[in-house]
Amino acid sequence: MTRQPAGFWAVFATDLIVRAAYQMAKSPLLPIFAASLGANKLMIGTIVGVSTLTGTALKPLIGALSDRWGRRVFFFAALLLFAGFPFLYRFVQTPDQLFWLRVFHGTATAIFGPVTLALITEMTPANRGARLGLFEMARGSGHLIAPATAGVLLAVSSPQTVFTVVGLLSCAAFVPALFVPFDDSRIEPAARPGLWRDLMAGVRHAASRTELWFVGVLEFAIYGSIYSLKAFLPIFALDAGYGVWAAGLFFTLQEATHLLIRPFGGRLGDRRGYAPTIALGLFAIGAALVALPSAPNAGLLLALAVMVGIGQGLTFPSTVALIGSRIASSHIGMGLGVYGALRNLGKVAGPVMVGALLEIFAARIVFPGLGIMALLVAVVLLAATAQRRRGVQAP
Repeated sequence: MTRQPAGFWAVFATDLIVRAAYQMAKSPLLPIFAASLGANKLMIGTIVGVSTLTGTALKPLIGALSDRWGRRVFFFAALLLFAGFPFLYRFVQTPDQLFWLRVFHGTATAIFGPVTLALITEMTPANRGARLGLFEMARGSGHLIAPATAGVLLAVSSPQTVFTVVGLLSCAAFVPALFVPFDDSRIEPAARPGLWRDLMAGVRHAASRTELWFVGVLEFAIYGSIYSLKAFLPIFALDAGYGVWAAGLFFTLQEATHLLIRPFGGRLGDRRGYAPTIALGLFAIGAALVALPSAPNAGLLLALAVMVGIGQGLTFPSTVALIGSRIASSHIGMGLGVYGALRNLGKVAGPVMVGALLEIFAARIVFPGLGIMALLVAVVLLAATAQRRRGVQAP
C-alpha cells in the first residue's frame, strides 16, 4: 500500500467513527423511533430524507467559507454537532420535533463532508485518486456495520438509549481528531476581498469549471440510479419471485464490492487518467442496469450487484480527484461543496423521478433505459478523451 501523507489516518479514523455513529442513527433506528411517536408513512419518509436536503443546501456555502477561514474551525464545529445532537433525541415527543432535530443534525454532515474531502484532496497532488478511494472506505464502512449494530441494540434497549450510544460513540471521534494537521498558511484574510465578494468569486469560478458540472451531473445521475435501486429493487425482487432475502443480499454485496474496489479504482485513475476510469465504471453500472430485469435467477441478480459495486468503485474516486485537479486551490472547498450538493440532490430526486417513470412504464423498460444512458455517456467520455489526447499529440 502506498505511504499516505501525515494526518491522513487521523482524518480517516475520525470520519469512520462519526459516519458509523451517524448511520446508526438512521436505518432502522430513525424510522422505528418516528413510528413510535405516531408519524405516518409520509412523515417518516420526510424525516428520513430531510437531513440529506440540509446537506444539499449548505455544502457549497460551508465549502466556500472553509476556503476563506480555514478547515479547522468547521472540522471541530461538525464534530461538536455530531457528538451533541444525539443526546437530544431523548427529549423528543412528537414527529414535528423529530423533523426539526433531523434538520439541525443534518448540518453536521453538511459541514463535515466538503471539509474532510478538501483536507484529503489538499494533502498532496501525488496519488490523489488512490488516497480519495481509500478515504471513502471510511465513509462507506458505516453503511455496512451501522444498521446491523443499531438493530442488535434496538433488540435489547429503547430507541432513546441507542441514540445515547450514538452520542457517546461520536464523542470518541475527538481522540483521533486531535492528531489532524491543518495548514493555516492557506488563510490570508488580509489579501482576500470582503466575504461577499469572496463568495461570489468562488461561485463564478465553480460555475466556469466544465469538469465540475460534468462530474456533478454525472454523480447526480449515478446516485439517482443507485438510490432508485434501493427504493424499488425489493419490490422488483418480490414481483420476480427472487425473495426479499435476495434484495437484502444485493445491497450488501454491492456496497462491500464498492468499498473493496475503491482504492484500486483510485490508483487506476491516477495512472491511466480519471476520465477513462470513470467511463469504465459507467460501462459496468450501465451493463448491470440493462441486464437487471432479465436476470433469470437470484444468483445472476447478485452477480449484477457485484457489477454495480465495481462500477461505483471505479467511478467515484476519480470524480472527486478530477475536481481536485481542475479547481483552483483557493476554491477547492466551494467546488467540493457544489459536487456534494449535486450528489445529495441525486439521492433525493432519483427515487422520485424513477418512481414516476415506474408509474407509467414497466421496470423492464425503466432500468435498461437508465443503463443505456450510462453506456452512452461512457462512450462519449471515451471519445472526448481520445480526441483530446490526439490534439495534445499533434505537432
